[in-house]
Amino acid sequence: MLKNLWAPWRLAFIVEEKKDVCIFCEKPKENDDDKNLIFARGGSVFGMLNKYPYNAGHLMIAPYRHIKNIEDLEEGEWKEIFELLRDSMNVLKRTMSPEGFNIGFNVGRAAGAGYDHIHLHVVPRWNGDTNFMPVLSDTKVIPEHLEETYRKIRDGIRALKP
Repeated sequence: MLKNLWAPWRLAFIVEEKKDVCIFCEKPKENDDDKNLIFARGGSVFGMLNKYPYNAGHLMIAPYRHIKNIEDLEEGEWKEIFELLRDSMNVLKRTMSPEGFNIGFNVGRAAGAGYDHIHLHVVPRWNGDTNFMPVLSDTKVIPEHLEETYRKIRDGIRALKP
């Protein structure tokens, strides 16, 4: 049986005016990591919180290079993406105690990619994290302010580095 995933809180992203820019290219150049929710920077990749999360702690990891296809990632980028994935999951487990994760790439618009720039989604999950609010009132409850989640993840990642 086909099921629907209702995510009305994402409407802000859908209806927001789309500029002809890639956030994964532009946000790191602004050098305002707190404003842009960039919690980690590596040599070839960075991590940022999703401004329109499916769940608290929803983050994304992307290369600085504008790459459309996964097969175009260089070895160093692959390595850094998965090192930051490992570190991010460790921080999320320690600070938010999720019971599981959804992790994946959306490659191409048909697959749900909002940008043609490869990025890995990491979405913490909890048993019962879908409750009555989305069903009855088209409202998703994110129990923590985005800036607080950002601080937890940023500080946790910084604590991992000597």
